[in-house]
Amino acid sequence: MSTPQRRPSHTQASAGAAAADAVAAASVEAYPRIVAALIRVTGDWALAEDCAQEALTVALERWPSDGVPTNPGGWLMTVARNRALDVLRRATVERRKLHDLALLAPADGQPEPETGEDVVDDRLRLIFTCCHPALAIEARVALTLRTVCGVPTADIARLLLVSESTMTRRLTRARTRIAQAGIPYRVPSGPALPERLPGVLAVLYLLFTRGYVADGEPAFAAEAIRLARLLDRLMPEQSEVAALLALFLFQHSRAEARRDAAGNLLTLQRQDRRRWDRAAIAEGLAALDRVRHDGPYAWQARIAACHATATSADSTDWRAIARAYDALIGIRPSPVIALNRAVAHGHAYGPVAGLGLLEAARAGGGLDGNPHAVAVEADLVARQGDRTRATNLFREAAAMVGSAAERRALLDRADELAR
Repeated sequence: MSTPQRRPSHTQASAGAAAADAVAAASVEAYPRIVAALIRVTGDWALAEDCAQEALTVALERWPSDGVPTNPGGWLMTVARNRALDVLRRATVERRKLHDLALLAPADGQPEPETGEDVVDDRLRLIFTCCHPALAIEARVALTLRTVCGVPTADIARLLLVSESTMTRRLTRARTRIAQAGIPYRVPSGPALPERLPGVLAVLYLLFTRGYVADGEPAFAAEAIRLARLLDRLMPEQSEVAALLALFLFQHSRAEARRDAAGNLLTLQRQDRRRWDRAAIAEGLAALDRVRHDGPYAWQARIAACHATATSADSTDWRAIARAYDALIGIRPSPVIALNRAVAHGHAYGPVAGLGLLEAARAGGGLDGNPHAVAVEADLVARQGDRTRATNLFREAAAMVGSAAERRALLDRADELAR
């Protein structure tokens, strides 16, 4: 007769759940910090990531029975460091690297530093290395998510709509490219810093945008905000970093109000502003207050601030928004900015003004096939009073858009006008 297996007690289950939560919480800060420190010493990206991941696995095995240590991050750093030492000893790596790894160990009784200068430098170096312009933009995004954010490869593959094997190869190629091209593991200095910083910010902006679109993955937006906060803490003197953080916070403050009870997408004018995250708006305003230069993210943050601080759709300062777009298009001209400028002028000075700028924005062909341009025209035409044409344009835009949520919203607008 088989022996019945014992079920874990309620206490054991609770300890396991508490340990899992502690590992998850520690990994948010500890994982990228450990990886950054080990990369600096060993120069081996795969080894650093493997050792950091193994430390998390060991914690999941031991913490339920041993208890969560008082300094989880320090515990994980010690386990990862010891694992790296073992691997390097077996590989008979030069003594210098072994000596440097030994220096990562905290002295007996000393807590692991959380915000020391070496930690700050390591994490900043890691961000700039992952976002090096020698790498393709897709590789920068994937490498940032994997190495800086600690997102598992399988999750990155799912978020970027590729297979796990494809993502694994992509990450391997990116690391190989860093080694073969001799990409330095450092933060650029002097004139090179302002040249490289926009590339880093562009990766964060892309991450946030992919998470904020109607059918996007919210994890992208959350990671972009977390990285922007980190970068702002490490580089408080950089205005565009503070501006990008402010922009993210203003946009993300509306996340809970973007859909109705049935899950349908709501336009900004129709959202319940009582559901906006006031703490995020306050944090964004504080970051924007530190901006001292008129860069592209600064102007976008000011535009977002106008929306975030308006108590109602009718009280929105559209003329200030229109002026901001006039400035923005002068320093970063693009079809999308030109389209948004047409929207702003249409609200500030009437639909005729908006349609005139929309026609100019379309002149270069950059908005051909763009469903949002058709939707903007539909809205402006509806405000002129031509409901039949506006209805047809909304339906045309709905047929072009790829997002199911946006398609439903556009068809709802068309149905409203038809009624």
